[in-house]
This record gives sequence, structure tokens and C-alpha cells, in this order.
Amino acid sequence: MGNNAEEKQGIVEEALPNTLFRVTLDSGEQILAYLAGKMRLHRIKVLVGDKVTIQLDPYGGRGRIVKRL
Repeated sequence: MGNNAEEKQGIVEEALPNTLFRVTLDSGEQILAYLAGKMRLHRIKVLVGDKVTIQLDPYGGRGRIVKRL
């Protein structure tokens, strides 16, 4: 898997079950994002109000939270 996915910044608005989050991007749109495996592995907590970096799925739909800022 290449690392050519588009990355955007956003703020976590809502925490959903199964490490899903509703994130508002800086552009104003809301997307559903899941927590990346490395963040689960290292037990990095993401809370409502946190600023995060998201890799967008090239096919649309969901994003993957890869970094908490």
C-alpha cells in the first residue's frame, strides 16, 4: 500500500462505537474516520475536540486518522 493518499486536517466532533469518529475538516465538510492501526497499537487516545490529520480514502467515503496534533 503506497503512501500517496491525500492528507487533511480536521477536528473530532463526535466519538462513535468501534473507534469511529465524525470529523469536521478545515474545509467545512464532515466525514466518518476510523483510527489507524498504529494508533490503536500504541494506545493513542483521540477525544472530542482534538485536532487530527486524516488520510482520505481515494474512493471517497471514509478517512483514516493517522496523527493527533
